[in-house]
Amino acid sequence: MLQSLDWLMRNVLRAKAGEERAVGLAFLYFFMLLCAYYLLRPVRDAMAIGAGLQNLRWLFTGTFVSMLVLMPLFGALVSRVRKQLLLPVTYGFFASNLLVFYLLFRVIPDTFWLAAAFFIWLSVFNYFVVSVFWSFMADVFRDEEAKRLFGPISAGGGSGAIVGSFITQDIVPALGIDAVVGLAMLLLLGTLPCIRGLAAWAEARHGHFVLPPEDPESRIGGRVMAGLLLVARSPYLLGIFVIVSIGSITGLFMYNELLRLVGDAYPDAASRTQFFARLDMAVNILAWVFQGIVVSWLIRAVNLSGALVTIPIVALLTFIALPVAFVAAMPLLTVLAAGQVLRRAGEFGIAKPSREVLFTIVDAETKYKAKNFIDTVMQRGSDWVGIWLHVLLQSLGFGLLGFATLCGAAMVAAGVISFGLGRSFERRGAGTS
Repeated sequence: MLQSLDWLMRNVLRAKAGEERAVGLAFLYFFMLLCAYYLLRPVRDAMAIGAGLQNLRWLFTGTFVSMLVLMPLFGALVSRVRKQLLLPVTYGFFASNLLVFYLLFRVIPDTFWLAAAFFIWLSVFNYFVVSVFWSFMADVFRDEEAKRLFGPISAGGGSGAIVGSFITQDIVPALGIDAVVGLAMLLLLGTLPCIRGLAAWAEARHGHFVLPPEDPESRIGGRVMAGLLLVARSPYLLGIFVIVSIGSITGLFMYNELLRLVGDAYPDAASRTQFFARLDMAVNILAWVFQGIVVSWLIRAVNLSGALVTIPIVALLTFIALPVAFVAAMPLLTVLAAGQVLRRAGEFGIAKPSREVLFTIVDAETKYKAKNFIDTVMQRGSDWVGIWLHVLLQSLGFGLLGFATLCGAAMVAAGVISFGLGRSFERRGAGTS
């Protein structure tokens, strides 16, 4: 048994001697985190259709406004709370929110305002908890370790996502939404021992992580809105924001079109929830393969630049497939859903782990404030721009094929910028810039 575990750690999770405990904890941490999220995501998507597609723009606007309100509060938290307490405080807050939703779904499960609040909350929750996870990973592991281990660690999240989307298919019809919310809350609380263990390992391995409360370095410091200023002053960070923004806007275009087609094809919330759960499962299985096997190999084979540019190329091909399918009279929902699976799996399995490596060479304030600002306010701001841009273009006569053409052109730009970011990372790592 111990020999099998050792083989798993060294050959599948790529852990070297002394890293086994940290990789196992990080894998379990991300497993529980994304299992919790993917228990809830299909419910959110089904609620979006039930609330009316004409209200989707307002749900995204509400999400963006919520980010604007919460981001200064989070910045103040980062400035004042010691690093070893930052994640427990953040996750404890969101777990308490889930307790409130659990009670509300038991008492008033079918109200529009509860559906809208849950959609906005989950959209905020996802970006905050995943962003601080990767900030924490960039603090725990050094750049050489990150190149080897971020892909396999991502596979922990992919495994949790598969399990979460699988469970949702059975729990919602049998036990109801409140049971899903309660289980997600327990999983989120389960991440706290993993965080403590990883912080202790990082202190023992690298030093200068878990520091005494009176030590000024135990707090990250800086101004509350330092994240915005850091991004604005750095071409490196602006480049990361641009590729994230392009991905958000193009993804939003396709998400809106997918909701429209699913709303036409499936008549009720239960069947829509099951459709989205199946879609999520396909995404998560493919992403797991990318995370656990492909991304680390890709970074070694073609460097970080090649890994970063892979998904813009794949996404471009999926956008080209839509007009081809239209000409060939193929079912557009099937082709769009397949493209969605490829793009999202590639984003989670290759693009995001590769982008996270870019943050291993920056300071703590950039990791926690600038990165979180990009991942939350700036990304949700891109969603907000995307949904209203979709409304505008739709009013001008754009349909699915027009949006696919625009998205394809955007992927060309994203590929060029991604390649440049990878080259900049390599130069910085080598100390040549």
